[in-house]
Amino acid sequence: MPIKPEEKAEIESARSQSAQTRRATVPALEEVLFTPMPVLDHGFVRVIDYMGDDSAVVQAARVSYGKGTKRVNEDRGLIQYLLRHRHTTPFEMCEIKYHVKLPIFVARQWIRHRTANVNEYSGRYSILDNEFYLPTPEHLAVQSTSNRQGRGDSLPPDEAARVLDLLREDAMRSYRDYAYMLNEDESGKTVDESRSGLARELARMNLSLNFYTQWYWKTDLHNLLNFLSLRADAHAQYEIRVYADAMIETLDKWVPLVAEAFRQYRIGGAQLSASALTVVKKMIAGEYIDQPASGMSKREWSELMAVLGR
Repeated sequence: MPIKPEEKAEIESARSQSAQTRRATVPALEEVLFTPMPVLDHGFVRVIDYMGDDSAVVQAARVSYGKGTKRVNEDRGLIQYLLRHRHTTPFEMCEIKYHVKLPIFVARQWIRHRTANVNEYSGRYSILDNEFYLPTPEHLAVQSTSNRQGRGDSLPPDEAARVLDLLREDAMRSYRDYAYMLNEDESGKTVDESRSGLARELARMNLSLNFYTQWYWKTDLHNLLNFLSLRADAHAQYEIRVYADAMIETLDKWVPLVAEAFRQYRIGGAQLSASALTVVKKMIAGEYIDQPASGMSKREWSELMAVLGR
């Protein structure tokens, strides 16, 4: 992921500054603050700001005046209890703000989570960069036959190469036409004085969904965990899952006890329906039960069997 010289200078300037505070800070997160974590071919995730830590969750749950005399193991147990029993408000006491660079089609999927404050790069005000996402060949796959919004097997190498050529050619052509319609360079200077340029808010509609956009995304810890539980799931689209994976790395640095509980009860756990729980109880009791007798649909049954490793 190339970083422009002016962007690098901005990052170095931000990282060179420090402030004295009485608020809780997290050394592990401070160490990577403002630093971009590469995602996909041109994207990144970086933490811009945060508020609170593991102790803030504990403090909110106990409504105490400070960290108190509780041991880490007691805090770990309380955080696990809160997450396990869906006591969500203590997690709302922590907030984090990310700067994310991502393909437009990923952004449109991401924005469905209406639980954050978002400010996106303006294509009406600024000229969009000539950067677009191209998947690696192994991530070019056919439509899944069992999931209408998923992928199946990878394309054969020759077909994958042809698709990549088409994606690259289309993106390059659309940006070339975008630049022509603007009649401006990146600094906003007119390229051809003999003609007028199209308004930026209109010229941008020519660009395809694989072009990159950027935004600031601020949310509380509770809603971040909800986002990650969906987007870090194995069934999530690859291109958004890799962003969620990068954000989990920041979660580990920011609130390690919460991250541990999150992996235990959300990522590594499973939620069972009443019918599924009945089936499990019968299996434990040694009873034989199959899908028709379970009262579950074929899809529910197969999902349960997958969870149980059967």
